Amino acid sequence: MFKIGNLVLYKNQAAIVKECGEKYTIVYALGSQKVREKDICFLHQGPLSSLNELESADAGENTELNVKFDEVWELLQDEAEPSYTLSALAELALGDFDVKRAALIYAALTKHPKFAALPLQAPEQPRFALRSAEEAQREIEKQSEKQREKEERAAFIERLRRKKLLLPQDGIFMGEVEALALGKTDKSKVMQEAGFSVSEEKAHKLLLDCGLWTIYRNPHPSRRGLSMQSAHERLPPFPEDETGRISVEHTAYAIDNSWSCDPDDAIAFDGTYVWVHIADPAAAVMSDSPIDRAARNRGATLYTPEGASRMLAEESLADYALGLAEEKDPSAFSRALSFRIKLNDTGAVEQADVLKTRVKVERLTYEEADAQKSSPELAPLFAIAQKNIERRKQAGAVFIDLPEIHISLAVSPTEGGAQDAAIPQEKAQEQDESDSKPVVQIKAAVHCESASLVREFMLLAGEAAARFAFKNRIPFPYVCQEKPEIPRDIPEGLAGQYRLRRCMKSRSVSISPAPHAGLGLGMYSQVTSPLRRYSDLIAHQQLHAFLDGRPLLDKDTMLERISAGDAAAGAAVKAERKSNLHWTLVYLLQNPDWQGEAVIAEIKGNQAVILIPSLAREALITLPAGKGLNDTLTVKAGDINIPELTETYIPVKEA
Repeated sequence: MFKIGNLVLYKNQAAIVKECGEKYTIVYALGSQKVREKDICFLHQGPLSSLNELESADAGENTELNVKFDEVWELLQDEAEPSYTLSALAELALGDFDVKRAALIYAALTKHPKFAALPLQAPEQPRFALRSAEEAQREIEKQSEKQREKEERAAFIERLRRKKLLLPQDGIFMGEVEALALGKTDKSKVMQEAGFSVSEEKAHKLLLDCGLWTIYRNPHPSRRGLSMQSAHERLPPFPEDETGRISVEHTAYAIDNSWSCDPDDAIAFDGTYVWVHIADPAAAVMSDSPIDRAARNRGATLYTPEGASRMLAEESLADYALGLAEEKDPSAFSRALSFRIKLNDTGAVEQADVLKTRVKVERLTYEEADAQKSSPELAPLFAIAQKNIERRKQAGAVFIDLPEIHISLAVSPTEGGAQDAAIPQEKAQEQDESDSKPVVQIKAAVHCESASLVREFMLLAGEAAARFAFKNRIPFPYVCQEKPEIPRDIPEGLAGQYRLRRCMKSRSVSISPAPHAGLGLGMYSQVTSPLRRYSDLIAHQQLHAFLDGRPLLDKDTMLERISAGDAAAGAAVKAERKSNLHWTLVYLLQNPDWQGEAVIAEIKGNQAVILIPSLAREALITLPAGKGLNDTLTVKAGDINIPELTETYIPVKEA
């Protein structure tokens, strides 16, 4: 049908037939293509040698064509034809149908409100039907609305380029920018149109520059797909009369930070056995139940300065956390999965039993426990912990003591909240449109002796659980770590602690036991935080199944679920680190005159790695003259970049 030089439509683009055969070779704006007859529609017989010969219309010519076709529409109102070819309409309007204007005429008719383009029927020429007066009016209004929206968007893009938005109305265009900043998409058409690079960080900066976000918006949990809301499905309460759960006579002590509200471990010594009592949500969270799968998807409780987004429902703490019931009712008790451990003369685990228990729990802060460390109740616990430290040291355990901080947010009223005209945020504490803003507070973590006490008892529980599982052939998540390669010339002080940390190997989780060299333990598992770590919860589920005589998860299933939970927990850890850094930088912006002590931890040529204990930050600076390892200097912060999470530190000249 087609001949060389014919003008055709291919995918709604003008093209010229260059060769004929079984297939036609066409040339169009993007190149050349071999096509079948059914792939193209006839526009004009031509002949046409180049697409450059086609005319393009300016605004005036488009207006003239529209007027001509208005006249044709009026002329044909009394006709009964259902449709008309492109060439027929062109000849009525213009008197002829010139190949050089064919594409222009087709485009004009396609957009004309009084003509409806019918579906293309290759290889025939395009056909158009007349719209009724009512249909034409609706189409005119529709096109006017589209044109108005186009003009509004163009004006918005220009304002966005200048970062001078009109709020709140421009906020409706910025939803995709916010979605990009929150990691919910990796594209932003408006940023591309405005000439900005497209990335999470650039979107974050643009939202700040335009006043839609303030520095108090923390996007990092969202970027890793993490909810700032706690799990919502509450665990069922414990039944009043449980079979197989025994009551223990002693009081156990849940020792934690003063701000902790989810105590999940308590410790005791009855003169013969060390007891580590752990919260027992696995009594209710059945393997692969909806609650279990939701916990696996979270991996761990997310702790940020804004608050805790819990792996298990907040409302479940009253039933499952240790010691909360006793604070309200002295006659109450806590349910626990308890590790009863008998130690030999060297302090090593000689016997380990796992029991479902009822226990009286008394809560203490680290400071309160330190004050009572010589009491008859706590002195034996401190002695056991110290003996375990010495045992682990002899086994090659590595002890690293680097500065830690606690970041909290206090609310301070402002003269007026920032206006957030974009997508509403998930949580009130994240909302910039409120009449208050958070004031960041950073405090150095106090190293209490009782914190080491609790750590040692948790390690004893982890070791006992691993040995119990191995002895009873229970598929179990073992935590291991290869032996670090520690050089002999480790310096003293913070520089030495920094070097030690860099020597440590990554930990791994396996279904086969192996030594944990960093802890100095032959086998180890984490089992002490089932309310906040999925790997601990699944370990408890296995222990419960064994105690109840129910089928155990096989090794492959265990490994699959551990891997899924660990991946999610890893995302939570990264989000926590990024969130802490975000709020640290906010703190520095809120305190522009801040200065702090830094310690030189490593020297690299003419540069030095410094540790800043009061911020728990490290940075690279030019090595000050005359300074060496562990020397101190005063620094101030500069070049603080919230979107990029970067800052620099500058030595303050000594007086």
